[in-house]
Amino acid sequence: MRNMREKIRYYLHKPLFLLGAIFVLFLGGLLSFQFMNATVMAQPAFCKSCHNMQYEYDTYAQEGLLAHKHAEANVTCHDCHEPSLAQQMNEGWLFVTGQYDNPTKRYGFTNEQCLSCHKWEDVVEKTKYLGANSPHNGEHENGNEPPQCMDCHSVHHEQSTQKCNTCHATEWEGLDQSWAVQAK
Repeated sequence: MRNMREKIRYYLHKPLFLLGAIFVLFLGGLLSFQFMNATVMAQPAFCKSCHNMQYEYDTYAQEGLLAHKHAEANVTCHDCHEPSLAQQMNEGWLFVTGQYDNPTKRYGFTNEQCLSCHKWEDVVEKTKYLGANSPHNGEHENGNEPPQCMDCHSVHHEQSTQKCNTCHATEWEGLDQSWAVQAK
């Protein structure tokens, strides 16, 4: 028994051994965090446990909204919201100290973010039936800037044909029900 204690004491005094042990523990913690981040922490129920987002969470299950369409496609929060580790730590601190925004700020997305999953060609094809009224036919470009997806589409909040009606006098009868659904 004494021999074993001496061996442990011997290795604990070796700097290289200590550095290796610290590295292994750090790597294990990092891998565990990454696994949790990619599975449990990306789910809406987990996000809602800290974020003040009951409303957004409810829309994930509310039929007719884009958030629900994403839920049906197994899209998680982190598929669209990609917080850095520093941002996650800051948000955790704000929540613990009671300084978190209430209600949650609404964030817009760039076309690049939306088009990382949605192929432009597919969007154009699916809205071709709207003919000249299709917002995806290139006529809605402001100068050389194409419109942003978020100009018309909202994921967690109701969409509105009123945006379209600022320029167009039409009933938009061909639009799917998500354009008429009011978020509850």
